[in-house]
Parts: sequence; C-alpha cells; structure tokens
Amino acid sequence: MCRQSATVCLIKSPALEDTAGLSLVERLRLLPDPRRRRGVRHPFVAVLLVAASAVVAGARSYTAIGQWSANAPQHALARLGARVVGSLSVHVAPSAATIRRIVGLVCPGGLADLTGADPAGSDSVALDGKAARGSRHGQTPAAQLLAAMTGDGRTVTQLRIPDKTNEITRFAALLAPFDLTGVTVTADALHTQRAHARFLVDEKKAHYLLVVKANQPELHRRLRSLPWKNVTARRYDREIGHGRRETRVTRALTVTDLGLDFPHAAQAVRILRHRTDRTTGTVSRQTVYAITDLSSHQASPQRLVHLARSQWTIENRLHFVRDTTFAEDASKIRTGHGPENMSTLRNLAINALRAAGHRNIAAGIRHVSYEPFTRPLDLLGIV
Repeated sequence: MCRQSATVCLIKSPALEDTAGLSLVERLRLLPDPRRRRGVRHPFVAVLLVAASAVVAGARSYTAIGQWSANAPQHALARLGARVVGSLSVHVAPSAATIRRIVGLVCPGGLADLTGADPAGSDSVALDGKAARGSRHGQTPAAQLLAAMTGDGRTVTQLRIPDKTNEITRFAALLAPFDLTGVTVTADALHTQRAHARFLVDEKKAHYLLVVKANQPELHRRLRSLPWKNVTARRYDREIGHGRRETRVTRALTVTDLGLDFPHAAQAVRILRHRTDRTTGTVSRQTVYAITDLSSHQASPQRLVHLARSQWTIENRLHFVRDTTFAEDASKIRTGHGPENMSTLRNLAINALRAAGHRNIAAGIRHVSYEPFTRPLDLLGIV
C-alpha cells in the first residue's frame, strides 16, 4: 500500500518483495499512472525517466529538466521510450509542463521505495530528517522529509512528514516495508522512543543504537550517573580534518541488570569528543550518550563508535549533498508532491553516481555533463 504521508493517496504501490532484481525501468512500470486516461500522450514511465536522467545530468528544477528534454537527441529519446509520432517514427520529448504535472502527481511513497536501495544485509541504516526550505510558501510550511540511508551511503527511501507533526509519527511507516533482519538502525535523540525500540526488535528483528538526550530526562540522568570512570571497555580514536583535530573516547557498559526502563537495552555508550581548532586553538568538549540492544559480544566499543559515526554521516553524505550540489534549499518547487518527488530523484542520482564509483557527487555530475544524453542513461541502466 502506498505510504505517501502528506495527503490522502488512493493509489497503491506494489509490494517490494516483487521487485528484487528488477531494473529501474521495470520498477517504474509497477507504479500506477496518476493521470486520467483521456488526453494522455506521453508514456508515464518515459516522463519519469526523462526527469531522472536530467537530474543525474545536473538539472535542479522543472525548467532545467524541460530544457534537457527539449535538447535530447533522437537516440536518447528512443532509449527513454518517448512518444513516437508520424510515419517516420519521430520521438517527441515531453514538455516542461508535462514533466511538472507528472512529477507533482506520482505517488511519492511508491517512487521513493522503488528507486531506493535495498537495506537487507546492510550493517546499519541511519534515519534523519530534513526540511526543503524553499518549498515554504505563505502560511504553508516547508516540506519536512524523513530519509533512511545505509552505512555505505545508499539512500533507502524517504517520506514526507505531515504538517503539524514531527518525525516520530513516520518512523515505523518509513521502515515497515523493508527486511531489516540483523540490521542496526541508528537515529538521533528524537527517535529514542520505547515504541520504536519494540518495533525494531520485536517486529523487524533488527537492532538499534539510539542517542539519549534531555528529551528522555530520567533515562539521560541514569546514563550520566553510571560508573563510567571504572569502565575498562573503551576505544580511542584520533583524526585530523576540516581544520580541526579531534579525539574521541568511547566507553561501553553492560546495563542488562541495572534496571534501565528501556526495552531490550543491553549496553550503554558514552562518547567523549575533544575538538581543537587548528587555526584558533579553541578547544571544545562534547559528551554523547546512547543506548543499544546489542550485547558486548555483538558490539565492541570499536563497532559502537562506527555505528554512531554512520548516523552522523547521513547529514554529510545525503542532506549536505542535496543542499550544496543540487541547491535543494533554494528550490521553489512547492505544489503537489513535487518537493518530495524531486528530492527522491536527487536521491536516485546520488545512489547511481556512488554505484559508479564517484565519491564526490559534484565531480560526478560534471563528468556526466560532458556527455549529458548518454552517460545519465548508462548510469541508470536504461538500454
């Protein structure tokens, strides 16, 4: 069932179990066409493929996608399955208005699920939310998007958070369709909820590592009062980068018998970070607490700090990239499902570029732009 979350959607999405091994084109064919049958000219999947290819080539708006479409040569339009007219079988590109209409109508939950990565077998999946600031208009707030990303940088899916609520309400809905057996789900303090822990362990057979802050005051107080100075299970990490020198000390303590009021809690984690600005010499110190159902046999302090860092990297490897490379916060796309679907197309582009070996997404887009009507199609597997 479609898990689109901003408004009521009557279109159902296919079960993800039926999509294993399918190409992008075959997956998109499973999405129902949201248009009325009367007056339809351009194939639904072809329009989505045009939009996806243009975004991979660097398009940031409907206008830019329309320009890419209008300049696409016949061989590219043929690969995309564009409309054919006349006795000479000329392929006709969809206009910017057609692209805008279809991207704004297509079911966002289905599009995000069918174009994302399969998290099964991953070591970790991180959740984090982001606001598409440019989508704010008058009294209408900016679209809030909750995304999930694997530890190796592949975006799994995303959902729009309904207005006048927060990320907590979409946590289970975001992860429900996926096989998370043995996967460790990480999230920030907002998602340190007992219901979330039960959902992950009892229903999804997954694990969790959740940050604990003042929104859980009693749990936070009890974690702070644990005998951390006596803990022998610890890990030291040092690194230099981004103009600073950082030292992290990670301590892990088994809490199974300490009566913490949190489902399936097995270990508590404390990460003490010392940062020194190499230019000014300013020293800062931060202490982060977390809780996990992973036992000491399943997760050493070394693995726990790795899981914690995988949560921190979703901001850098997904949200930061969408803001800087695709100028998402400056985008004025506001109507219909446009904000979340354009964000999904950006996620798809990032996944495709990373799968092709591009560690720097901006550099990858520049590489693609040198042959804008062949390389995007190759990356997306459009034959």
